[in-house]
Amino acid sequence: MLQMMVTKRLGRRTFHFTVSGNNLHEVVAEYDRLSFPDVAKCGICGSDNLDLTSRVAKDKFKYTSLKCLDCRADVTFGKRADDDTTYFLRKTEDGKLDWRAWEKEPAVK
Repeated sequence: MLQMMVTKRLGRRTFHFTVSGNNLHEVVAEYDRLSFPDVAKCGICGSDNLDLTSRVAKDKFKYTSLKCLDCRADVTFGKRADDDTTYFLRKTEDGKLDWRAWEKEPAVK
């Protein structure tokens, strides 16, 4: 079993992921599944206070996001339809990360 440590810098934090496989090809294929770039700052407010988050909506939809802890904006990870183990950060039509500003939920009456 071969292993490789992958380091991703997201804001001021560094995350380490370990990928493994039976041979070099499998290790590199696992590495490719983390196909997202380092992200230096929030695309909305410019803060480097970023963190990884996950949530489940409606008891069935799983979301993983990169969230700004200052303004609460986030950019969601996408998964390929034909391979739900390959992750990428969603981008806009012009190729920029698809940061979404946080919107307060209206109060339920």
